[in-house]
Amino acid sequence: MIIVADSGGSKIDWRFLKTDRTIAQANSPGFNPYYQPIDHLKKIIKESLLPQINEPVTKIFYYGTGVSSEKNQQLIQLAFVEHFGAAKIEIGWDLLAAARALCGQEAGIACILGTGSNSCQYDGKEIVENVANLGWILADEGSGSCLGKQIVFDYFRKNMPETLATQFHARFPWTREEVLEKVYQQEKPSAFLASFAKFIFQHLKEPYCYKLVYKSFSDFYENNVMKYPDYKKLKVHFTGSIAFYFSDVLRQVANDKGITVKNILEGPIAGLTLYHQKDL
Repeated sequence: MIIVADSGGSKIDWRFLKTDRTIAQANSPGFNPYYQPIDHLKKIIKESLLPQINEPVTKIFYYGTGVSSEKNQQLIQLAFVEHFGAAKIEIGWDLLAAARALCGQEAGIACILGTGSNSCQYDGKEIVENVANLGWILADEGSGSCLGKQIVFDYFRKNMPETLATQFHARFPWTREEVLEKVYQQEKPSAFLASFAKFIFQHLKEPYCYKLVYKSFSDFYENNVMKYPDYKKLKVHFTGSIAFYFSDVLRQVANDKGITVKNILEGPIAGLTLYHQKDL
């Protein structure tokens, strides 16, 4: 059996590729080693993963947030070794998961557009180049947090059309002070800002909302995709909720810039499952 995991801060998607070629699945709470102790992952393995195992495990492919450091990779590996000592274990970051899920074994540019954003150039096996990720405060163009930051800015600075501002206030009747507290003092400010993306999507026919999304995606292409020298030769792929739900705008901006967009997936687990069937 091969275990494939796509781990985020809120949940982990598990897939079990069995020797008879059938596939099983499970979900569990998420894990991020920067915010949670390794005992949290050990508990997940014991309570959510082990009950699903009914044959020997030969390989484990774990992709997740917060695994870019060697220290975190070693911690995660040791957590699995406790129960799967004979298995080959590979720990990869979420961007590699996106690349393998989207591009398979072909070269391409893989991008993430969700709460945050990221991109890489992929050669069919590994990531060969990555535009520096600067996070939600400095960058994250095209992401949910970036869209949310802009609409909150426009609302309080009165740059939003009045009719739309009235609807926005009815949906989010927070004062300026309450919003600032959520952004600067409470946990997960980027997720809070990204929560406004649903309002933008529901009003996408409004010229203001369409232009806001168009510009954010344009900034993403220019500051990320177009930094790769071969961006016009390679197909560009996306995963993430923002890319998935705003795919029409994403493709339109790409077309206007002469960029070829192929796959857009809401999440990478299905593509990862397909990619790792060769490892059985």
